[in-house]
Amino acid sequence: MGKSVTFAAILAVAAALGAVPLAAQETTPAETSAPTIPQGGADAIVAVVNGTPITLGHMIVLRANLPAQYQALPDETLFNGILNQLIQQAALAQSVEGKTTLRDRLAMENDQRGYLSGVALQGVASEAVTDAALQKAYDAKFETVADTKEYHAAHILVKTEEEAKDIKAQLDAGGDFADLAMQHSSDGAAAGGGDLGWFSQGMMVKPFEDAVVAMEVGKISDPVQTQFGWHLIQLQETRIKAAPTLDDMREDLASEIEQAAVEAHIKTITDSAKIERPGAGFDPALMRDLSLLDK
Repeated sequence: MGKSVTFAAILAVAAALGAVPLAAQETTPAETSAPTIPQGGADAIVAVVNGTPITLGHMIVLRANLPAQYQALPDETLFNGILNQLIQQAALAQSVEGKTTLRDRLAMENDQRGYLSGVALQGVASEAVTDAALQKAYDAKFETVADTKEYHAAHILVKTEEEAKDIKAQLDAGGDFADLAMQHSSDGAAAGGGDLGWFSQGMMVKPFEDAVVAMEVGKISDPVQTQFGWHLIQLQETRIKAAPTLDDMREDLASEIEQAAVEAHIKTITDSAKIERPGAGFDPALMRDLSLLDK
């Protein structure tokens, strides 16, 4: 909830100050000289609320966590919006000091735990994705994968062999395959003239696949029976689909490597921790009892 309030407040400040629409800010800004860094750098104090300092570092961190569309706002607008938001947060936080409930304190502990666990994993994922790791993962998946032959076919599916033979006779006499598929085929491909698109071995039922593999491009099969009925198949074209390249798979492989690295790191850390579970026998339904937080 805290983040959404921050974003809304910054937007409200931006509107009040007449910020330029985001679409108009996408042009490259004119070059400006580097800003002067105040004494203390990130520790430089920009405001004090009842004795509590707000530093430039607080503002930098808050801005860095904003979504891209907010970061596109002019620096002048963001500076005022972020500073005002931090001042308001400080004042509001001070107003409830000593009044927080057990639920509030536990929520803050969970938030801190979640944040610090993210800190613990910082760099683990990105450092795991190296060119060598990508190549190793690629080789493990695709080094022995052969190129795949794919088939582009259409079919006419009917209930009986007699219907299939009758339509085959019409095709042999010069009938148009797509037109006859739209008139007679009983499956969803009929609307597209029976076109089944591209497929490889293992994607179709065995009798259908066997017929396609044995066909010549441009030919029409005799009736073929499967559990779905009787098919007349037209093999339109074939192609060889090569195994994907490393560049094709880079993003997917990187995700897998990152996930594996994170899981391994978590296991290492938890395995080395002394963990006790005195509440293992608690009734799981207790998690729904919010009255336990009424303190």
